[in-house]
Amino acid sequence: MTTAPARPNRAALAGLGDVLWKVAAAVTTPVLPREYLDLIDPLRSGADLRGRVLDVRPETADAATVVIRPGRGWLGHIPGQYIRIGVEIDGVRNWRTYSLTSPVDAPDGTIAITVKAIPDGVVSQHIVRRLQPGTLIMLDQATGDFVLPAATPTKALFLTAGSGITPVMGMLRNRPADLTDAVMLHSAPRPQDVIFANDLADLADTGAITLHRRHTDDEGMLDLAELDSVVPDWREREVWVCGPTGLLDAAEAHWAAAGLSERLHVERFRPKIAVTGEGGTVTFTTSDVVVEAAGDEMLLDVGEENGVLMPSGCRMGICFGCVSTLTEGSVRDLRTGELTTVVDDTPVTFQPCVQAAAGDCRIER
Repeated sequence: MTTAPARPNRAALAGLGDVLWKVAAAVTTPVLPREYLDLIDPLRSGADLRGRVLDVRPETADAATVVIRPGRGWLGHIPGQYIRIGVEIDGVRNWRTYSLTSPVDAPDGTIAITVKAIPDGVVSQHIVRRLQPGTLIMLDQATGDFVLPAATPTKALFLTAGSGITPVMGMLRNRPADLTDAVMLHSAPRPQDVIFANDLADLADTGAITLHRRHTDDEGMLDLAELDSVVPDWREREVWVCGPTGLLDAAEAHWAAAGLSERLHVERFRPKIAVTGEGGTVTFTTSDVVVEAAGDEMLLDVGEENGVLMPSGCRMGICFGCVSTLTEGSVRDLRTGELTTVVDDTPVTFQPCVQAAAGDCRIER
């Protein structure tokens, strides 16, 4: 008679695993075992979500596409969405938000963002000018609702300017066959400033889109009153708009005046300022920086412009990555006008990416 081998006791194995992990932690102190695993396999399942930069491809003189291999915790994205990335610059991790411009099902599993270098942008300049293949960056999961609906509209209009083309290119690269009647009106200062110029030309040549390009250095800024001649049936189209604040504000007013606001989808890279007030003297107490700030200046911008390093991510009041402590005075939310005030010397938290000084204030940064 043969006796079957005893099955291992799961509880005992789990307990043994805990013991081995504690032994590993003791041996490797002060470095935790998971930190060694991060060195060996930083993209593994269960690790903080990271990505490895595989390529940085120039698109224009001041824009580049970054190809990234995400870690195994990546959940995918919907065309038009964006991600936050964390980049180490001079020992400081900086978070920024960029639109995904890659196919959702790339055979090699990579994703891509396209970044335009802003003249005073610490992170965007670093990414476009200095980011090297092989670099590990931090990632968040994709988010955002500036996307095509499941039932693609019969007629679509994409109205973009500058880097506002990036989320739209994500849509066009993934669902061109669904867009049976799509018009794109894109503005850039000069022909050489058009991001994805070759891709747009290819889409137009194959009939995937009807393309209208406007070079604003020669033709001036787009006046939406011109839509009647450029896109006569614009009132019949579902519209996606992305670009500078002036374009977005004008589009919202134009479609509202036509009674068609429900057809308009807007993506903003910065929050819309609805309310302003008085500014004041801002003291960043940790950095020992004192500066005068206007009532319509985001305190995040005020800090960065004066050498105060402040964490940030979306810069839209969404991710709460920039939350800071106000120890004296008041700040105003420029989206709503709501005041946050220190009472009885009790510090309060606020979001400097969407709030401005409302009188003299002191910030623990």
